[in-house]
Amino acid sequence: MSTPVWLTIALPLAGAAILLLGGRRTNGWGHLLGCVAAVASFVVGAVLFADMLSRDAEHRSVHESLFSWVPVGGLQVDFGLQLDQLSMCFVLLITGVGSLIHIYSVGYMAADPERRKFFAYLNLFLAAMLLLVLADNYLGLYVGWEGVGLASYLLIGFWAHKPTAATAAKKAFIVNRVGDMGLAIAMMVMFVHIGSVSFEGVFGAAPQLGEATLTAIGLLLLLAACGKSAQVPLQSWLGDAMEGPTPVSALIHAATMVTAGVYLIVRSGPVFDLAPSAQLGVVIVGAVTLMFGAVVGCAKDDIKKALAASTMSQIGYMVLAAGLGPVGYAFAIMHLLTHGFFKAGLFLGAGSVMHAMNDEVDMRRYGGLRTALPITFATFGLGYLAIIGVPPLAGFFSKDGIIEAALGAGGAKGIILGGAAILGAGITAFYMTRVMLMTFFGEKRWAPDTHPHEAPAVMTWPMILLAIGSVGSGAAFAIGGTLQHWLEPVVGAHEIHHVAPVWVITTVILAVVAVGILIAYRMYATRPVPEEAPAGSALTVAARNDLYGDAFNEEMFMRPGQLAAKRLVEIDDEAVDRTVSGIASLTAVTSQRIRLAQNGFARSYALTMFSGAVLLAAAILMVRAW
Repeated sequence: MSTPVWLTIALPLAGAAILLLGGRRTNGWGHLLGCVAAVASFVVGAVLFADMLSRDAEHRSVHESLFSWVPVGGLQVDFGLQLDQLSMCFVLLITGVGSLIHIYSVGYMAADPERRKFFAYLNLFLAAMLLLVLADNYLGLYVGWEGVGLASYLLIGFWAHKPTAATAAKKAFIVNRVGDMGLAIAMMVMFVHIGSVSFEGVFGAAPQLGEATLTAIGLLLLLAACGKSAQVPLQSWLGDAMEGPTPVSALIHAATMVTAGVYLIVRSGPVFDLAPSAQLGVVIVGAVTLMFGAVVGCAKDDIKKALAASTMSQIGYMVLAAGLGPVGYAFAIMHLLTHGFFKAGLFLGAGSVMHAMNDEVDMRRYGGLRTALPITFATFGLGYLAIIGVPPLAGFFSKDGIIEAALGAGGAKGIILGGAAILGAGITAFYMTRVMLMTFFGEKRWAPDTHPHEAPAVMTWPMILLAIGSVGSGAAFAIGGTLQHWLEPVVGAHEIHHVAPVWVITTVILAVVAVGILIAYRMYATRPVPEEAPAGSALTVAARNDLYGDAFNEEMFMRPGQLAAKRLVEIDDEAVDRTVSGIASLTAVTSQRIRLAQNGFARSYALTMFSGAVLLAAAILMVRAW
């Protein structure tokens, strides 16, 4: 293979370095360089993909060992890259959707004085995410993992002059650090029990490890995934992250960041397959989060926060599928890829609406925008139909596959997981129909000084391309089992156990989706939308407050943590400091007393020597006599 894999990472990394080190001298053309670096990385990825297609399935995996990285005692780690069928899916998603977001950002950030820095951070985000998915060991993955966290912090807080943006960036950074500890400790456990952190070494040794050790590693990796992918209980940062510029939201939710946790679980499949308890933890987290995000999305009036809750829920579907093992891995990745198209399109569409509405995000002040923004309406509408699973759009194939796999788990487990997934589909249809109706239909509720207008072509063309992906990607991946066969050498293969004919399951799902649409239509199309949100039920209030996720974390973790820190300070002050001070005081007093014997008089020294000699002689005589 003539094209090196490392080039996909090097190009956006070089772009970031030039823009950051070049400073203001690059302001005039920095945004263009950022786009060129992203597109060039996509071209390299496409060339690598074509080369991979030219080889047999068994010989498609490529390893590059660049240099000896950590040659320390028993830990030998090379800086190596691995390009296989799984990582290739992510390379094309990250660089392809990422490039469209870069191009869109040229128009969206046109008036921002720090646009050059924004594109540098976007390039850094792509480079870190590419390293994460291309590393052939957990340590390299961890470097990309932390790089993604850094880039998200810089981009969420890009408008740091806004206190809310600065706070959201810190919150995302801190919450993710909690999850990152899981990955760090998991690597320590791997080294202690296996002596390696490479994928090959860990997966090869996994069958010889005890179930307790594998379960510990699996649960620690799950904790890490919860942080990056905003899964319960580390989901609280995702809604606040909407304080960043809208292209950042699209990048985080569609091509980078939140997809990292799903990749980690699927890549670590050989560990989870041998640890049923950890695998059960994965499906529980996925099922709880898909419902959690769906309920929150029903009550959000901020268009970006409604979409953020949607992402949390859709990632929950992917995590649920990944927790089902080989039967679900391919469907988790399929939904991740289709979600990349329609969620990026939805966020960029939301940015187009904000661009037209003077940065207003409250959907209660929208209405009737379909005529003023025809392209945005069409592309956003296709993304809406895709995410709710209307056939034959992308979400229909990927989400239905997950639901079928969940039902196929059998017994009470299949009923609970499948039921949650079907109910989640109905709720998704409700809140996404609510977003469509409040934004594009009904009476105009604009502010008097608002004059909506369609976005420029540099913003609409990426939206159109993403809409095309939202329509056709699901069929391309699903028909004939294309994606399943593609991923089979990496994640294995397993047939779904169908508890009923596929057409019956599909009919039930579509019926539930239709009920969700009808309820939303009745609530938001047949009656006026009030400018102020009504009080609502206790559940509505809870959903508006993110089901009290922050309050829970505050009461369960922050306040006990503060109390524990206070008690430790008191122990340090009362016990440790007093002990140290007491020893110091005793030493000082003792030295003061001893120094009195050093008076400088020869007669005193002679008397001391004589007394010592007498005592020594007496001791010798007593010993001899005894």
